[in-house]
Amino acid sequence: MQLVVGKTTDIISKSQIIRRRVFFEEQNIPLELDLDGLDEYSSHALITENGLLIATARLYSPDGKHSILARVAVVKEYRKNGIAPKVINALIAHAKESGYSTIEIHAHEYLKKYYEKFGFEFIQNVEIVGEHQLIEMQLKL
Repeated sequence: MQLVVGKTTDIISKSQIIRRRVFFEEQNIPLELDLDGLDEYSSHALITENGLLIATARLYSPDGKHSILARVAVVKEYRKNGIAPKVINALIAHAKESGYSTIEIHAHEYLKKYYEKFGFEFIQNVEIVGEHQLIEMQLKL
């Protein structure tokens, strides 16, 4: 498996393909909610294996101090194999290297305990996207 972090057109387009499969096709989240115009300003973690697109996540900083981790997606065939922590940890490391002080995430409510394992703390319930309640969590770096 190969893991890269970057913001090239190639990485972004491959990340969007994974997200379309996971969010739109599997979770019925409208495409317009995923394609929010922030991809080109974000760093993306991308995992591939022998040309297959496996997993992605992105990190966006609106101000150069704080960052937002979003769009964590692993294709169905590779879930439960410890893949998601690889993209999450890669972007946590990238955030530290970039000098960000915090990472915020809006996660599915059922993933609260999962993100707590990385050090994220629950802040509040936020919006409902599709059929999914999202919660705000934060990691101080």
